Amino acid sequence: MNAPLSPQAGHRIDQLPLANSFADLPPAHYTALMPTPLSKPYLVCASASAAALIGLDIADANDATFIDIFTGNQILEGSKPLSAVYSGHQFGTWAGQLGDGRAILLGDVPAPAIEPSGRMELQIKGAGLTPYSRMGDGRAVLRSSIREFLCSEAMAALGIPTTRSLCVTGSDQIVMREQRETAAVATRMAQSFVRFGSFEHWFYNEKHDELKTLADYVIANFYPQFKTADNPYKALLTEVTLRTAHMIAHWQAVGFMHGVMNTDNMSILGLTLDYGPFGFMEAFNATHICNHTDQQGRYSYARQPQIGEWNCYALGQALLPLIGEVEETQAALRIYKPAFAEKFQELIRAKLGLQTSQPDDGKLFDRLFEVLHGSHADFTLFFRSLGNVQIDVAASWEPVRDLFIDRASFDSWAQQYSARLKVENSDDEARKLAMHAVNPKYVLRNYLAQIAIEKAQNKDFSEVAKLLQVLEKPFDEQPENEKYAALPPDWANDLEVSCSS
Repeated sequence: MNAPLSPQAGHRIDQLPLANSFADLPPAHYTALMPTPLSKPYLVCASASAAALIGLDIADANDATFIDIFTGNQILEGSKPLSAVYSGHQFGTWAGQLGDGRAILLGDVPAPAIEPSGRMELQIKGAGLTPYSRMGDGRAVLRSSIREFLCSEAMAALGIPTTRSLCVTGSDQIVMREQRETAAVATRMAQSFVRFGSFEHWFYNEKHDELKTLADYVIANFYPQFKTADNPYKALLTEVTLRTAHMIAHWQAVGFMHGVMNTDNMSILGLTLDYGPFGFMEAFNATHICNHTDQQGRYSYARQPQIGEWNCYALGQALLPLIGEVEETQAALRIYKPAFAEKFQELIRAKLGLQTSQPDDGKLFDRLFEVLHGSHADFTLFFRSLGNVQIDVAASWEPVRDLFIDRASFDSWAQQYSARLKVENSDDEARKLAMHAVNPKYVLRNYLAQIAIEKAQNKDFSEVAKLLQVLEKPFDEQPENEKYAALPPDWANDLEVSCSS
């Protein structure tokens, strides 16, 4: 059951002007190969807003040509399909060579609104075996493909740097994971899919010429302002470190947990990349681990900022031969901590409706997270509900207080917060508008994704389309969709996601 897609003016799929700048790199950086066809594919979902970025006519999405192209069954003129090689640290341990084990880059297309390159790469994930598949089968499953599709588009709507998802196609072809599942292919988009691990690959193989070639390619295409810098590679590391710090501050502020922050999953453009066992914080627990595979809690919510810095240091190590001096490399990396702290405080200040910065704000914020943790209050509902509070109207605080088991602790914090608001003569109505503009009412809770997935597994894709529609406007009230903002049901406590998700 396919949900109708709204027409969007643009290219027809068979006229999409495809090139592939990554294919112009020396062959050592990738393997040219064709996708493995998937039997009898069908459309599961497509994003009109993602399609608009590349001028694609979304009205074509149900056409056989569109489905075949984005399943890998048909190759467009100008495409030079390839899978990239990279390496990486996985859960803090050097894993050696990895690479696109189930992803194939079709090429890049014009995207005038995207700066600085003006282009977006199209990559199909789940398109079959590659030389980098290791023990895998090169396929993706419907479950994980829908999760990535919905979360990519949800994150974009939240204003968080991310890769985008154009569509998902499915097939009745069986794929074995923990159980029998059906295959799917997700088409994702980004200016580039180059990762920290792309640079680590050449560093640890002691191939500095290839390392320089890749760095020069990234600078020329995505950071052209650094070509004339005194040390372009230091400038590159500084900017990537800054972007990474800002991205993770956004994650923390919205309660997003990536789950697998390996260096091969870190974007050189500071984008949220590779959605696997992700999760949005519900009952707040600073030590929450969203990835069932992560037994040691390396990628827990509380540790994400630290791991982000660790990953930047891994990138700095890889770029050291180009930067030239340890001191210069360390100087580039020192931007991480202050950049993260400044951005995170800026975001939390906005979430609390504060217009000014005061010396004790950090203490107010730290205490808030302690109180949230102590009562395991719902993260999203708390910030959204707080926007409705009128400082001097006691009854308006009750819906927020109801989220806390330890009401005394919340009341104590609320007194500090009220006093802080009065210092800047905060206006209730203006503050509500400002807070609702930055505190989402709707996020991709795991149980919502699970409901949509279970329907899709029975060929009913209407809930995927409906959920996308809701998540594309996360800050709007949407009274007709109130149920999507509700606390998770009891059965959702048993949901687990792992690296296979």
